[in-house]
Amino acid sequence: MCRLFLLFAILGLSACQKPPKPLPDPRTSKELVVVTHNGPNTYYVDGNNQFAGLEYDLATLFARELGEDYTVKFVIADNITQVIPTLLKGKAHIAAADLSITHLRQHLVQFAVPYQGVQQHVVFNTEINKAPKKIEDLIGKQIAVPAGTSYAERLAELAQSQPELKWQALQSASADELMEQVAEGLLDYTISDSHLVAMLRNFYPNLGIGLALGNEEKIAWAFPKTGDRWLYDQANLFFARIQKDGTLRNLIDRYYGHSKRLDTVDVTTFLKRTRTLLPLYIDLFKQAQELTGLDWRLLAAISYRESHWDKLNTSPTNVRGLMMLTESTADLLGVTDRLDPRQSILGGARYIVMLKDTIPKRVPEPDRTWMALAAYNIGYAHLEDARVLAQRMKLNPDSWADVKKVLPLLNKVEYYSTLKYGFARGGAPVVFVESIRTYHRILEKYEPPHSPVLPSFNLAKAFTQANLVQ
Repeated sequence: MCRLFLLFAILGLSACQKPPKPLPDPRTSKELVVVTHNGPNTYYVDGNNQFAGLEYDLATLFARELGEDYTVKFVIADNITQVIPTLLKGKAHIAAADLSITHLRQHLVQFAVPYQGVQQHVVFNTEINKAPKKIEDLIGKQIAVPAGTSYAERLAELAQSQPELKWQALQSASADELMEQVAEGLLDYTISDSHLVAMLRNFYPNLGIGLALGNEEKIAWAFPKTGDRWLYDQANLFFARIQKDGTLRNLIDRYYGHSKRLDTVDVTTFLKRTRTLLPLYIDLFKQAQELTGLDWRLLAAISYRESHWDKLNTSPTNVRGLMMLTESTADLLGVTDRLDPRQSILGGARYIVMLKDTIPKRVPEPDRTWMALAAYNIGYAHLEDARVLAQRMKLNPDSWADVKKVLPLLNKVEYYSTLKYGFARGGAPVVFVESIRTYHRILEKYEPPHSPVLPSFNLAKAFTQANLVQ
């Protein structure tokens, strides 16, 4: 009872407060009100000035499943501490905010079926501290976590057996901010979930994943305990469906599937070269965006993965230049000098647009882009073989998360012998695409988007139709 009273006090609620005035029933209002908070795994504005985030996508998809006439209204809490109070005060129907299911939270709300598992870890600075191996290693260290989170609950549980363990629970700090402070040497340790640490390590390669705290936790949506259960039941049906048909797997892959592809050395080297080499070519990447509509940061990420921004890069098979074009691709594009940065970047950008236009129209973004990049690496014919194989294996050929599962099978005789274009080293395009996704996310964080002076158009298609590629 004391712990429950404490939780009410922390949340700014009264155990005896009057029931909140209910929101209009979504069945009649056709409006779903969802409380969340800003964060890379919940709700944010991406590099293209579009709303994004796993919780944003899930809530939007859920509203669409309820009916075409349903809309979503997002209530943005200042931080995760305010999410459950906002729900309990009757200001939202659902809390969709990357909430872990904990014992204390279960006293206040009811959770839908979980959709993701995460593990809490101690996060430390590898340049300053050693990895803690036991709880005693945390005693006497400067530790901070966001107040009202499952991390604070876990530390409180540990303190019962380790009373010397001390930490700060900060009301206005997010997990991302505290991990940044650890990276900058302002904190010894913080606690965060495994998927968040993996994302932040791509921006701060000196972050280390240390001691695991407790068992794996589950993430789920939260609902009020009182009132009509219709929406709660619909949410459970929704998650059961997207779990079964692969939609959930695709969404999780969209945000986290690439985050563990690069190691610390890769990220450190990339960040260094964004300061030394990228400025030499940034204007050319922006010109390519103006002509093709492709985000210049994506083009820069592709170029880095291909050549590490070395304009003279040449492979043993005579693939050359910043975008590592083959002779045949250069001839197709009218590129006369593959080592010329301008020709290489513009040619490579046009080729990616051509590949995207070749992929069936039903393939959605961003899967369409990832498949075009796979074709850039392995060839469109082998990509099509992989899509055929995915369909044979009862997977979705229009989903990158499924296609990347079967691409590595193209080097196994029992599979490639049944496909039109035969053997291919199918693991290479998976590494290629996932690395580019990570480099792109890093550039989105540190480099501003470019606003073209002129409206973009499909230059690749226009030049090809006019036979004026040059």
